[in-house]
Amino acid sequence: MTQTLAPAPAAAAGPSPARRLLGAAAVVACLPYLGLKAAWIAGSRVGIPDGSALLEHRVTMAVANGFSVLLDSGVIVLALVLTRPWGRRVPAWLLTLPAWVATGLLAPIMTGFPLQLLARAFAGGVATGADARREPFLHEWVFGVVYGGFIVQGLALGALFVLYARERWGHVWRGRTGDLPVRAVGRGRRAVAVVAAVLALFPAAVRLLWACGGTAGLGAGRAADRTSDFHVLEALYVVFLVAAVTGTLLLAFRRGPDLPVMVPLALTWVCSAAVACWGGWMLLGTLAVAGDPADRPTGLMVLTYAAQMIVGLLLASVGARFLARGPAPARVLP
Repeated sequence: MTQTLAPAPAAAAGPSPARRLLGAAAVVACLPYLGLKAAWIAGSRVGIPDGSALLEHRVTMAVANGFSVLLDSGVIVLALVLTRPWGRRVPAWLLTLPAWVATGLLAPIMTGFPLQLLARAFAGGVATGADARREPFLHEWVFGVVYGGFIVQGLALGALFVLYARERWGHVWRGRTGDLPVRAVGRGRRAVAVVAAVLALFPAAVRLLWACGGTAGLGAGRAADRTSDFHVLEALYVVFLVAAVTGTLLLAFRRGPDLPVMVPLALTWVCSAAVACWGGWMLLGTLAVAGDPADRPTGLMVLTYAAQMIVGLLLASVGARFLARGPAPARVLP
């Protein structure tokens, strides 16, 4: 009797009809967003009302639109990698990093936009700040088209990635948290998890304050523009922070309820990505030139976004260590 690792299943000759359908859905869902961005870069004002702040800094907006086009084009590349046989040969890091970023950017939209619509149904979407008369920067239909496309992208890519990961790395999340070996994360990464959990208290507390109606640390313009949408998103960021810390601590210390490993791993993957990517995206947004002093970010806003990004990256590093050192099952072959 010899003990060897079971060979990975051979890649299929081609994608199944279900995967082809999911890949096509992800690509088609990108087209409205890419079309709008291309039109704006070319100078079109479709979907942009008169008086919009987007019309004030054309060069800055052209650069930002070009960057977002590159990001969303990555969805098409990911769809190809996840549906073609040659995608199995792509190095793990070259796939998981953009997949993690895509997860982080899409997850808050997929959860937040439906919740915002629900909140509007009850709150009417009225401004909670002092100034409810500011010009909107986009027509309302643009959000429905763009965010609806993002939700389809997220659902299609998520399903494709789960199918792909189950075939290629499914052994990593087999079993339950109580059965994980001590070396699954390592002492150093457990310390990182604790540090990240402590640091998370700061952005979580500030976001919770803003979600509950507090304006401390908000710029005058941001405070005036608050609606039910703002409060929903701020509360959602708190939820993502708590879930990311919870999932990572469960992986790192194997304490608490004895759950399937895939539960804390999924929490760590999705929520650390959402925390890091949106913290970084909002931090990047603070670099944009604001003509009105009231629209300039405050120091507390910058610190909150930076801390959120750092927390997400630290938590993600713990999850990455687990994936890199996760136990591979052995099969006894005659």
